[in-house]
Amino acid sequence: MNTSHFEYLSHPADVRFIAHGTTMEETFELAAQAMFGVIILNTTLEPERRIDIELESEGLENLLYDYLSELLYLFEVEEIAFGQFKVDSIERTNSGYVLKGRASGESIDTERHSFETEVKAVTYHQLKVEKEAGGYSAHVIVDT
Repeated sequence: MNTSHFEYLSHPADVRFIAHGTTMEETFELAAQAMFGVIILNTTLEPERRIDIELESEGLENLLYDYLSELLYLFEVEEIAFGQFKVDSIERTNSGYVLKGRASGESIDTERHSFETEVKAVTYHQLKVEKEAGGYSAHVIVDT
């Protein structure tokens, strides 16, 4: 049974979601997919542009926050609508964790791309990464 997925949960003001993956890497990929699913219908985006990502953070929650925030920053500054996410590795180091991966998508074209909701920022509110039966989960709230 494949238990990898993400789901949106109710929240009074912002958008809340939880991603479930069989590996930590897959869980981070699904969290990115969920966040960009709030912004744009991203299942139809082609991987025309690719950006490599390497981040280091003290803990898993900080790493998830930094990863999603970096993707949001690249979306705004590089004007790329991301649709595909690949986290090659998340490794523990003496000072925390290192993530290596990439994100792919298309240059933003307002005539072709329909934007759903503006995501202003990733929040630390109730941010959580947990080991669970069959894999991992990531709980995220983004400010909209």
